[in-house]
Amino acid sequence: MRQHAAVAALACLLALAGCDRNDGSREDGAGSGGADGAPLPVPDIGTAPAPQEAIAAAIASPARLTGDADQDTWRKPEVILDVLGVESGMEVIDVFAAGGYYTELLARAVGPLGRVIAYNNAPYAQFAGAKLEERYGGARLPNVEQLTVPVNELVLAPASLDAALFVMSYHDLYWRPDDGSWPETDPAELLASLYVGLRPGGVVVVQDHVANPGVDPVTGVGELHRIDPEIVKRDFARAGFVFDGGSEALRHPDDDHTLSVFDPSIRQRTDQFIYRFVKPAGEGETG
Repeated sequence: MRQHAAVAALACLLALAGCDRNDGSREDGAGSGGADGAPLPVPDIGTAPAPQEAIAAAIASPARLTGDADQDTWRKPEVILDVLGVESGMEVIDVFAAGGYYTELLARAVGPLGRVIAYNNAPYAQFAGAKLEERYGGARLPNVEQLTVPVNELVLAPASLDAALFVMSYHDLYWRPDDGSWPETDPAELLASLYVGLRPGGVVVVQDHVANPGVDPVTGVGELHRIDPEIVKRDFARAGFVFDGGSEALRHPDDDHTLSVFDPSIRQRTDQFIYRFVKPAGEGETG
């Protein structure tokens, strides 16, 4: 019973929070088509759309799951996918994909010549629940591979990926709930796996809720589900990545960073940073 209660508590927190991926939008899968059964568009080799066209087409697709488009205004996926540099044919991992809102957009943007890994650990997969079947069942998204393993068991083929994405989820690597509903995760371990899996020049984009400077990451996540952006820069630098700018599109200066991201007064309007990191070209793998 305690385990079930812990899972329920985790689902509640993830659904309300900075993990506001509660589109059920992060998970693994394989499938071939949209909500209406229509297959993903298959561009001819050599005539793939330009990056901005591919992103726009993915967002505008009428085959997206019901309800996904309702979240576009506050999520601004056109910004996130542009910072990530998504193009047709890319191979991308969506980290802590939850119910798959971004996984589906990535799948549609990279097209049938590309591949998306929807990665979750067990708590994220449990949170997503039935959304996984809705998102990926019936071969809706055939270029998506679901992968659900603990962080310390994530193994990626060396230099096999072009990009990785964290959306309101990086902070969870520092979460240490007393009820044991989240396993102790090591950010350095996960970033080392990503470094190995990315090709030289590969990118990682992190979008997350801002904590005030100097806030301990464990405390900040445990109480507010926020993280100091400088902690994220530090973690990536230690892993060998180079900071490469980002976007201010989700900054909300009226958020003073003192409220939990679950607070109804700021939910979906928290101050958020969008950072891009690059694996240096010509660098070998670590780990």
